[in-house]
Amino acid sequence: MQGCDASVLLTKNPAGGQTERDATPNNPSLRGFEVIDAAKAAVEAACPRTVSCADIIAFAARDSVKLTGNVDYQVPAGRRDGSVSNGTEALHNLPPPNATAQQLADTFFANKFLTLEDMVVLSGAHTVGRSFCASFFNRVWNGNTPIVDAGLDPAYAAQLRALCPTRDTLATTPMDPDTPATLDNNYYKLLPQGKGLFFSDNQLRVNATMNALVTRFAANEAEWKQRFADAMVKMGHIEVQTGRCGQIRVNCNVVNPSTSSPEVELAGEDQETGGAVAAS
Repeated sequence: MQGCDASVLLTKNPAGGQTERDATPNNPSLRGFEVIDAAKAAVEAACPRTVSCADIIAFAARDSVKLTGNVDYQVPAGRRDGSVSNGTEALHNLPPPNATAQQLADTFFANKFLTLEDMVVLSGAHTVGRSFCASFFNRVWNGNTPIVDAGLDPAYAAQLRALCPTRDTLATTPMDPDTPATLDNNYYKLLPQGKGLFFSDNQLRVNATMNALVTRFAANEAEWKQRFADAMVKMGHIEVQTGRCGQIRVNCNVVNPSTSSPEVELAGEDQETGGAVAAS
């Protein structure tokens, strides 16, 4: 991943090869591209070449958090869009559902300057959304043999096997079977019940420091929501492009033609700092 530069929206990589959008961690699970496209079209009609696709993604994330969890936070703006989308980077930088506690803490979060607490806080986003069978199939099947992964409730495992008789079954299940459309702290309450859908979810319980945070957030939803908002803002600063780096794409799915004027590209930027500027 190229950081917060909307590289995942590109449908073609100018250098050739698979894009992030088509890489296994994102396809077919990552959806809603049409929402970003519609927002971009509306913004371009009002303020041409001013608001980047990267900023629109950040605003959309904030709005979804508000709609599902009644959590409000300010989103810094001023990001610019990248022009590279490499599918292999999605494989290397996104934590897979079979990641161990050590891998989660060291490889995928610390490398992005996120703390252990940030990682546990952001994992709580699994209280909304759905997952395809391939992401948890190995927890309930060994080939054609039913199994129950350690830390997975047997009755819950049986439900998952019935839903997913094969890895390629194109069915989805809520990551939070109780409140799948609400951003709340129920994710942390499900983990001790053996109802963390992914192997990586259960790993939060086998690490003492992580498990203490799980217990804390399960008991205090207000604290978790505040920490979650803070972590989202922090994550939105990861490897951003500002100033003369990157561009402001006219169409979020493709890079601008090479004839685009740098002066036009810089429209709307904070000219003094060349960096992010505050926005609501």
